[in-house]
Amino acid sequence: MLEDDLRKMLHEWADQGLLRHVRETQSPQGPTIQFDGRQVHNFCSNDYLGLANDSRLGQSIVNSIRQEGYGAAASRLLCGSMPSHHRLEREMARFKGTEACLLYSTGFMANQGILTSLFGKDDVIFSDRLNHASIIDGIRLSGASFHRYRHVDMDHLDRLLTAAPPAQRKCIVTDTVFSMDGDLAPLDRIVELAGKYQAMVMVDEAHAMGVMGDTGKGCCEHFGVADRVEIQMGTFSKAAGSFGAYCCGSRNLIDVLVNKSRSFIYTTGLPPLVAAASLKAVEIIERDQAHRNKLWDNTHYTRAALRLAGFDTMDSSTPIIPIRVGDNEKAVTFSRRLFEEGILVLAIRPPTVPPGTARLRMTVTAKHNKADIDYVLNKMQHIGKELQVI
Repeated sequence: MLEDDLRKMLHEWADQGLLRHVRETQSPQGPTIQFDGRQVHNFCSNDYLGLANDSRLGQSIVNSIRQEGYGAAASRLLCGSMPSHHRLEREMARFKGTEACLLYSTGFMANQGILTSLFGKDDVIFSDRLNHASIIDGIRLSGASFHRYRHVDMDHLDRLLTAAPPAQRKCIVTDTVFSMDGDLAPLDRIVELAGKYQAMVMVDEAHAMGVMGDTGKGCCEHFGVADRVEIQMGTFSKAAGSFGAYCCGSRNLIDVLVNKSRSFIYTTGLPPLVAAASLKAVEIIERDQAHRNKLWDNTHYTRAALRLAGFDTMDSSTPIIPIRVGDNEKAVTFSRRLFEEGILVLAIRPPTVPPGTARLRMTVTAKHNKADIDYVLNKMQHIGKELQVI
């Protein structure tokens, strides 16, 4: 019976153009990669600063292995808390301007652990409709009352906050850079509303760290509101080119998470070499502005050319550039045609994005050069006309 049900589900997804497959990358990350057996221009990774294959991170890994070994071998509350973990937590607290920091193994685990530890059935959480799945799942698991406001619609958020009982504990949770749309949460307005209604603010800076702000601290720095955001989480797996996640905030916040967050307590600590690589990445992000300047030069050039060609890049204002196609099958066909031309830009379909908004998700990095970008733009324009996307 199970196999019959599984086959039915797979057939239904295939008929709807929603069936997904795991494909293999056979080279280190970079502007060009070996993917499914061929060399392609890589315009779909989150390696915004090109650090995923940076030799400086590699050397920090080698040094860590010599001093700390490979695996943590236990949860951090047992004997799995290594020097690199503590150094990274201290550095992230300094970097983000908070009292303390706690590492998590993944962003998904961080969001679930934070939300389920801090909120319960007597609380109410307000969440942007396009927040990451890890935020949505964390809110649901917390048992808190859950209200979604229309994407970046501050008037709608204001009305929802007005309707909430004044005595009820409130929190506004948002991504700062939305991973499928490439636009920004208006954090200045959000913290203003939070102050008006005595609500907390939690942000997910996964796609903002290293990209946004004068020194790459993220959107809290970009909007100048870091001191008005109680909970800052993010990941090291995008611009930092490494792995793992963090939560930065007050000392009391971190102490509560250490004692209550199940996704921290009941899992083995990150391999210390991963923490060491992340530590080096944070140093590079803060000190090397050239990477970020090149990233933004490439981003502005690419998005302007796509818009001039007639593509709908939605409200993107970051290195994540969605290209709205609409139809699921057409989006898949567009991606496949690009792959035939040696270009990797993948189709994003429901349920990752709302029905009717299937798109190509193009990401630009600091390592792309103008010749490669021009080649991709030329092919995209040709195929876009062929498929009547433009």
